[in-house]
Amino acid sequence: MENQFPIKTLMDENGNLTDENYASKISKELTETLYRNMLRIRTFDKKAISLQRQGRIGTYAPYEGQEASQVGSALALNQEDWLFPSYRDHGATMTFGHSLKNILLFWNGRNEGCVPADGKKVFPPGIPIATQLPHAVGAAYAEKRKGTKNASIVYFGDGATSEGDFHEGLNFASILQAPVVFFNQNNGYAISVPMSKQMKTATIAQKALAYDMPGHRIDGNDIFAVYFLTQEALERARNGEGPTLIEAVTWRYGAHTTADDPTKYRNQEESEERREKKDPILRLERFMKNKGWFDDEAKSKWLAQVSEEIDSAIAEMESFPKADPTDMFDHVFEKPTWGIQQQKQDLLQLLRGESR
Repeated sequence: MENQFPIKTLMDENGNLTDENYASKISKELTETLYRNMLRIRTFDKKAISLQRQGRIGTYAPYEGQEASQVGSALALNQEDWLFPSYRDHGATMTFGHSLKNILLFWNGRNEGCVPADGKKVFPPGIPIATQLPHAVGAAYAEKRKGTKNASIVYFGDGATSEGDFHEGLNFASILQAPVVFFNQNNGYAISVPMSKQMKTATIAQKALAYDMPGHRIDGNDIFAVYFLTQEALERARNGEGPTLIEAVTWRYGAHTTADDPTKYRNQEESEERREKKDPILRLERFMKNKGWFDDEAKSKWLAQVSEEIDSAIAEMESFPKADPTDMFDHVFEKPTWGIQQQKQDLLQLLRGESR
C-alpha cells in the first residue's frame, strides 16, 4: 500500500526541482514570500519557547521543523476560506493573518487569543484531538449550500487519525461532497507513540480509500510540494469535486509541548541529522542560492523586521491583566449548572488557600 501512495516531492534536499512541470509557476516573488513566512513563524516559535521558560506564558506547543507544511498550505488559501487549526498550527494561522498578539494571549490563558483578525475565518484551536474535523466539514458544507466558492482546510496530527472524529469528518465530507481539505502533518509521533505502534496501515493517505476521496502523500518539508498540491486540492474542492486527504510527511525537532521530554522516547541524533539534511528553510535557501536569488543582507533585514514585530506583540500581550482562571466556567452553558458552580467555588477556595 505504501507503493500506491509514494511521497510526492517537487524539490530535493539540495534545492533542485524534481518536476519541471512546476518550474514556470515558481517566481522569485513567490519564493521570497514562502521563505519570509517560514522565517517569521520559526522566529516566533523560538521566542515563544523562551517566553514559556521565563514563565511569561503558559505551556506551549512548538512546531519547529514543520514550517513548510504550515506556511505552504496556509498561503494556498483564498482570503474568504476557513482555517481550522489544532493546538500546534499557530504558524499556519499567523500566515493566514491571525494576530500575533492574540496568539500569545491564547498561550497566556486569555479568551481573546481565540479571536481572529477582522474578516478572517479562523476557528479557535482544537485542543481535544480531532474535534475540529467535523466542524471544518460543517463550515465547508454551509459554504456549498450558500453557493460560494469558499473552502475549508483543517489541520491535525497523526494521532488524530485514531479518533472517531477523524472518521466521522471524512465520512460526512465524502457523503456531502463538502469543499474541504484534510491536512495531516505526520511527524511520526502521537506524543510519545510512534506511528508503527499506533496503526497497522503504512500510510495515512491510504485511509482516504475508505471514503472514496483522493489521498495524497507529500513531502511536508518541501514548501513547493505543499503549496502547489494544497492549492490543487483546494481548487478541486471549489469546483464541486469534493474533499481531499493530504498526508504531509514531516518532522518536529522539539518536544510535543514544553511540558514534555522527547529524549525519553525519540532518538535525538536522528532529529539533528534531519535538521542538517531535510530542514524546510535550509532546503529553500539552497534552491534560492541555486537560482541566484539568495541575499544574506536581505535575510538579516527580514529577521530584524520579524523580531521587531514579535517584540511589539509580546509587549501588547504583557500589557493585559493576567487571565482569570474562573473564566473557564462562565461560558459552558447559558445558565451555569450546579456542577459547574460547585467546581468554580472549589477552585476559588483552592486559589484562596482554603481547604474544603
